[in-house]
Amino acid sequence: MKKICFITGTRAEYGLLMPLMKAVQEDDNFQLQLLVTGMHLSPEFGLTYQQIERDGFTIDEKVEMLLSADSASSIAKSTGLGMIGYTDALMRLQPDWVIVLGDRYEVFAATTTAFLLRIPIAHVSGGEVTEGATDDAMRHAISKMSYLHFTSTDEYKRRVEQLGESPDRVFNVGATGLDNILQLDLLSREALSESIQFDLSTPYLLVTFHPVTLESQSSETQFQAFLDALDAFPDLKVVITLPNSDADGRVIINMIQQYVKENAHRVAAYTSLGQLRYLSAMKHAVAVVGNSSSGIIETPAFHIPTVNIGDRQRGRARVSSIIDCPTDTPSIIEAIQQAVSPSFQAHCKTVKNPYGDGHTAERIMQILRKVSNETVDLKKSFYDLK
Repeated sequence: MKKICFITGTRAEYGLLMPLMKAVQEDDNFQLQLLVTGMHLSPEFGLTYQQIERDGFTIDEKVEMLLSADSASSIAKSTGLGMIGYTDALMRLQPDWVIVLGDRYEVFAATTTAFLLRIPIAHVSGGEVTEGATDDAMRHAISKMSYLHFTSTDEYKRRVEQLGESPDRVFNVGATGLDNILQLDLLSREALSESIQFDLSTPYLLVTFHPVTLESQSSETQFQAFLDALDAFPDLKVVITLPNSDADGRVIINMIQQYVKENAHRVAAYTSLGQLRYLSAMKHAVAVVGNSSSGIIETPAFHIPTVNIGDRQRGRARVSSIIDCPTDTPSIIEAIQQAVSPSFQAHCKTVKNPYGDGHTAERIMQILRKVSNETVDLKKSFYDLK
């Protein structure tokens, strides 16, 4: 049995990996290993490793790396701490493959460690572009250290090849997030209301707003403009999920908590909804608002609008149900007004999601079964485009 080690540091990343982890767990050819780190182990971010265990997974290693601060220097130091912890954990686990997803600093540190330990790496969701975040550079660096690449569109596949990766190791399999939409028995509006203890009988917005790491305005300035825009919609309720542990993340968390205190009758915030409740909330929302990749990738599958604020997701493939807007209050108000209009709501029903059909894990498993029987030569040649 080949040992396949998944490394996860955030709730969102875990939710996207979960369908593939289940497939590996149920396959007799593989032994699932799970290394949990980052936000999962932080009380401040909900101790979400407990949800992983409730989902039926055994955590083989926990690596503490997250400093209780959100400055650029603390992120850099956390990255270094992560590499130290990952080294010890991976030496104990001795996996045949490491699987990582995305672009965050936790994953960058894990990939660097596995690469230096000469463990083959499979990277999920490479080739994407987010021009407003430091994640962009880390994602491409992760791709260069990886041996196998599972991209979510043909455009992203070509981009990984443009980085010099051989096409016979790059596969367009779709986005794993769509697998959850098909596989999970999503909650009804009533069941969701009961689960989160917040009345959702009237229209509401689902909001996820992460810090901006490469934009001229501060996260505080951008988020205040967004909160001012929400005040223009007193008849809409608002469900907010708290941001990740990026630089300035705690600034946004404090602003959310204050806004909830002042608007408790129509606004509720949650450290982590978990994949089931988050997708259920997305399904029943009148629109998804913020700057999360979930608004670009998963939301169109429900045929509802996305209001994407700022440049954090600029560069990702998108469909016409997504309204891009600047970070000033009037522009955000105008975008939300368009999103909730009957004509735009009707238009969203006609949109086809470009990120696959919800069978991504199945495709990845077919490739892993084949590759697991082959000898992996980590001495890659740079592939030059013709």
